Amino acid sequence: MKFEERCLTFPDVTKNRADLPHVVILGGGFGGLYAARQLRKAPVRVTLVDRHNHHLFQPLLYQVATATLSPSEIAAPLRGILGRHRIQVLLAEATGIDLEHKRLLLADGELSYDFLIVATGATHSYFGHDEWARHAMGLKTIEDAVEIRRRVLLAFEMAERESDPDVRRALMTFVIIGAGPTGVELAGALAEISRNSLPGEFQNIDPNQARILLIEGLGHVLPSYPEALSVRARKALERLGVEVMTGARVTSIDATGVFMGSEHLPARTVLWAAGVSASPVARSLGAPMDRAGRVMVSPELTVPGRTDVFVVGDLSFVKQGDGTSVPGVAPAAMQEGKHAALSILRQIQGQPMMPFRYWDRGTYAVIGRGQAVGVAFRRVQQSGVAAWFAWLFIHITFLIGFRSKLAVLLNWAYSYLTFGRSARIITGAVPRLDKLEERFHPTVLPAPQEHQSLPAPSEPHPSPR
Repeated sequence: MKFEERCLTFPDVTKNRADLPHVVILGGGFGGLYAARQLRKAPVRVTLVDRHNHHLFQPLLYQVATATLSPSEIAAPLRGILGRHRIQVLLAEATGIDLEHKRLLLADGELSYDFLIVATGATHSYFGHDEWARHAMGLKTIEDAVEIRRRVLLAFEMAERESDPDVRRALMTFVIIGAGPTGVELAGALAEISRNSLPGEFQNIDPNQARILLIEGLGHVLPSYPEALSVRARKALERLGVEVMTGARVTSIDATGVFMGSEHLPARTVLWAAGVSASPVARSLGAPMDRAGRVMVSPELTVPGRTDVFVVGDLSFVKQGDGTSVPGVAPAAMQEGKHAALSILRQIQGQPMMPFRYWDRGTYAVIGRGQAVGVAFRRVQQSGVAAWFAWLFIHITFLIGFRSKLAVLLNWAYSYLTFGRSARIITGAVPRLDKLEERFHPTVLPAPQEHQSLPAPSEPHPSPR
């Protein structure tokens, strides 16, 4: 327990809760959840608002998208986590914040607060080309993961029935845009599916012939990692059969595939991991924001000029003592959520707030079976099996609930020992071959314009790395 936590002692409050200060937490991700848990025994009323009824363990979302895990293994109902602590959970969508009257505005009502913690996270950024979203799925929600899984598995199923070799090649080509941790993990997992899990199950195609392309606008994969680890990650991906293209700029995406200037890559499945932007609700705070839409908060994580509104997680831009910003990863969101809660309690006791200090335990990206890279405690570089085990341990530690931890461990053991994917379920309607949107050999290719080019730094990964 940290020093400031030991300094805060409260009587047991069981009556007259309506008279207590009301803390509203917007968002049930890592920041919001850890703030709520920190306040569960404090003399405050806590209401958590989220448009989903579950907490999602986003760092393992790609494993749902690649058929290793099922959605229920990385998500847990918020009421099940918080309800027994007398924390009110409301299923609602926020549309804005009225700072003057201290109200959280909802799509179907409003909620007054004494203190507000905003932890709405980030969403996809297509750098001004939202029309690309239709053809290039991002990965932020369970719905995204299930749809990506559906598209990937359907691509092999459609290729099995396709007689046109050009269309078949396009169906078996998978393009991932952005080589940050999410892109690297998706590329490695898709390579393992095609090389290890599916061979021998089809009669007309060889899944080994699938092309996995990873496109990065900067000069190397995992741009935020030390160069030596980036080089090792690239070599590990290439050993898996991933084609890595760095310094490449995407200029257009449509149903036929990806354009890089005049070059066209026919592909039925395109996945987006190139950028994120902060939740739109941040604009209603009227605070300075960075280019990604993150709120530039005070060292105490408050909106500048206010002591009652805190912003944590991917929505906040926090400068550290060395001039760098706190990364948008899950451990940072957890620590920020707890710090915001403790700052509220300090104010209630008449004590000054303390500046936030981020303790960096490490950042990891998994590449494949027994392969990962990472930096522990900002200094110790790891790669290979050692980094993979460190990644596994960290993720299991932060999973919510014993049942989820056991289920994930069993599925990982099954996948490791057999190369199998236990969640290869296709949901939704199955498209007809004669109704495919494009046949991947258009007579005239669209001419991409220069202003469409992708500035594309890869996204920060919201995971306990």
